[in-house]
Amino acid sequence: MQHFVTGDGLNCFRLPVGWQYLVANTLGGTLDPTFFASYNQLVQACLATGAHCIVDLHNYARWNGGIVGQGGPTNAQLNSVWSQLAAKYASQPNIIFGTMNEPHDLTMSTWAVTLQGVVSAIRAAGATSQLILLPGTNYAAAGGFVANSAPALSTIKDSDGTTSKLIYDIHQYLDSDGSGTHADCVTDHVSDNLTPLASYLRSNGRKAFLTETGGGNVADCVQYVCSELSYLNTNSDVYLGWQGWAAGAFATSYVLSETPTGNTDTLLVQQCIAGKF
Repeated sequence: MQHFVTGDGLNCFRLPVGWQYLVANTLGGTLDPTFFASYNQLVQACLATGAHCIVDLHNYARWNGGIVGQGGPTNAQLNSVWSQLAAKYASQPNIIFGTMNEPHDLTMSTWAVTLQGVVSAIRAAGATSQLILLPGTNYAAAGGFVANSAPALSTIKDSDGTTSKLIYDIHQYLDSDGSGTHADCVTDHVSDNLTPLASYLRSNGRKAFLTETGGGNVADCVQYVCSELSYLNTNSDVYLGWQGWAAGAFATSYVLSETPTGNTDTLLVQQCIAGKF
């Protein structure tokens, strides 16, 4: 992370962690001292750079396949882990709470009730100043967000009744099926996905954060990812920024690798992820 801050000027990192890992596979349990200490070491390293750090519960709205609040874990069990995490980081203004990675195949109205509980739990634990990310369905897809996710998410309120610190969490990949599993990019998704969403956000006084995008280190991805991020820059009144996926422990052979070789960044990071920032 220090490389990306010092060498590239990046200022935000997303730090995924599994719910099961944090509580040693005990649903509704307390944070495991050993496992949480390991994750917290990563968080503290991020905070030490001066960057913002997203605590990302990377569970797809699920625990071992069961959907939270929809036949799987209860809302109270999800609230429990978030209450504990929020208490740990309540004094850290550079923490952002990423409530859940890529929910999918669920009932949005019910999911919004679940997220309202998470927001309330975070605030009740004393973390009152930090941004909270709200993901919709279809793997947090930007495409279809206005129709499929926004109506339900718009009902969620902060503890003071406002929404300015509640940020819509969106993902957008640029390969042929939007899955982020192919090296090639075929579109920037500006006209079909990002522009309609920007109009919605502007009309409704809301903001979004693109917390996953990326592509292979090839010319067409440089073209389309750079175009995508240029659009976000132009519309920064409603888009807070972006996160490239992924670096860290990912091998450089990973199709979307952004892991540097020594101090040398990948092509996509040089040209777009850091270049457009």
